Amino acid sequence: MKMNKHIELVKKWLADSTTVTQEELRANAAYAASAVYAANAAADARSADAEYWVKLYEELPEQGE
Repeated sequence: MKMNKHIELVKKWLADSTTVTQEELRANAAYAASAVYAANAAADARSADAEYWVKLYEELPEQGE
């Protein structure tokens, strides 16, 4: 099973909120939101919206990689 690094970061924060910075949480939220919006736009056949969110997601800096 492939682990989702965004979910794993939230789980880490839930276990001990002092181990994750606010900056990490904000960056993580930006990734997750972009991916969710892209998936929803694609599911609703709004290709222009899906392309926008995929592009935004791909332009975000990688965290921890």
